[in-house]
Amino acid sequence: MKVAAVLALITLAGCGADGDPIRPTLNTTISAGSGGVHTSTSVGVKSGPVTVSVGL
Repeated sequence: MKVAAVLALITLAGCGADGDPIRPTLNTTISAGSGGVHTSTSVGVKSGPVTVSVGL
């Protein structure tokens, strides 16, 4: 449920409802080691020098 709320906020920010559109970002990392395979994902928005990101 929290992930859906965060994605909804990012979508609203990205559509330009309150000014110029802000592009959302998505970062995914996959790593493999002796402990197995690990993944991490973060979504966020960037506007000028400010970046807001949430890890999932």
